[in-house]
Amino acid sequence: MNAPTHPDHLLPQLNLRAVPQAMIDALKARFGERCSTALVVREQHGRDESSFAAPPPSAVVFAESTADVADAVKLAAQYQVPVIPFGVGTSLEGHLLAVQGGISMDVSRMNRVLSINAEDLTVTVQPGVTRKQLNEEVKSTGLFFPIDPGADATLGGMSATRASGTNAVRYGTMRENVLALEVVTASGEVIRTGTRAKKSSAGYDLTRLMVGSEGTLGVITEVTVKLYPLPEAISAAVCSFPSIEAAVRTTIEVIQMGVPIARVELIDHNTVRMVNAHSKLGLREEPMLLMEFHGSPSSVKEQAELVQELASGHGGNAFEWASTPEERTRLWTARHNAYFAAIQSRPGCRAISTDTCVPISRLADCLLESVAEVDASGIPYFLVGHVGDGNFHFGYLIDPDKPEERVVAEGLNHKLVTRALALEGTCTGEHGVGLHKMDFLVTETGNGAVNMMRTIKRALDPLNIMNPGKIFTL
Repeated sequence: MNAPTHPDHLLPQLNLRAVPQAMIDALKARFGERCSTALVVREQHGRDESSFAAPPPSAVVFAESTADVADAVKLAAQYQVPVIPFGVGTSLEGHLLAVQGGISMDVSRMNRVLSINAEDLTVTVQPGVTRKQLNEEVKSTGLFFPIDPGADATLGGMSATRASGTNAVRYGTMRENVLALEVVTASGEVIRTGTRAKKSSAGYDLTRLMVGSEGTLGVITEVTVKLYPLPEAISAAVCSFPSIEAAVRTTIEVIQMGVPIARVELIDHNTVRMVNAHSKLGLREEPMLLMEFHGSPSSVKEQAELVQELASGHGGNAFEWASTPEERTRLWTARHNAYFAAIQSRPGCRAISTDTCVPISRLADCLLESVAEVDASGIPYFLVGHVGDGNFHFGYLIDPDKPEERVVAEGLNHKLVTRALALEGTCTGEHGVGLHKMDFLVTETGNGAVNMMRTIKRALDPLNIMNPGKIFTL
């Protein structure tokens, strides 16, 4: 795996397929104004939060039902035109780019909560429902959906990328929380995978196959996920540390001692400074852990006291509590806005995000060496991490008009991923492969595993119309 040397090295598969006018005419006849060829609409659907660029899709279809998706996919199959699913555009790895042309399938209008089964702790939604919308609609039941990737992403997109986020250390990722799916296949057939039952041994696990497939095997049109009881008590705390190593060592001890902490986020001093400026906060500009505890009032108190004791042993100080909803919201909003705070710290920049995850015992080794490398490079950056499960993110802030900065940043990312894989980790803990990590996927899993993925792709999508050019090339 060679380090990148050119800013456009990630788009070698840019091989645009023409969309026949006959297909555009057929889409407009079927969808009317819900099929747009306006440039501004196509450009909006031709980019995500990644730093990559590609030509926009030829058309955008705004689906409002499973039948809409199926009809559009059937036309795409007829004309052998790519289909790229689109939720709200928050992905980070180029998932939405029309690198081989085609149409964008916008499912954001499919945003109904279809059924809430509070007794069974499940809910079924259309793919355009966002995580915040879902939690608003189920809160009267005393339940909540815990997967929180930061952005107000759609459940369809979160399923497609196998998302997780700040709560994963306690509640898991989309892999553990999706029970069933409805999917439109590459032929336009509608299939269902899984049921609302908590377990099943019935045949191949097609639900897990689709979760994380990034739109390359089908378009998700319904999602059934687990819900959880709202905790009786929730408490958040921040704690500053003299070094990143001290914060990480504290986290490792917390996890290894089995403390059922709900969230534990690392924010480095650069990021604290950016967040303070963006969110008008007065946090100490030192490495920091932002934590949350769920449970009964007594268990929350016990957890927090134990963590405070462990943190003190590593020089942790300025332990501050946030027990009211308003205080917790203020802290977590600042954390979720870290990306935007970083972008604003260098006007006009773009962020190249990393997404490695390693076994918790190797976290300090991986993280500290990577910090030393980026500090030596001179590239501005921010660092946040869901360190409770060994996942962390650098954001290298580059000037898009300076290709040499892109080369340096990609070189740093290459070193980081190489280190994570050597420590038996992964190139992507939650963002997915998309365009950015295709070479890394081969290094991580081997040619045999990727060839097996290609075999599945060819069997289920023989015309290669489902979000082609992502995860791997055919």
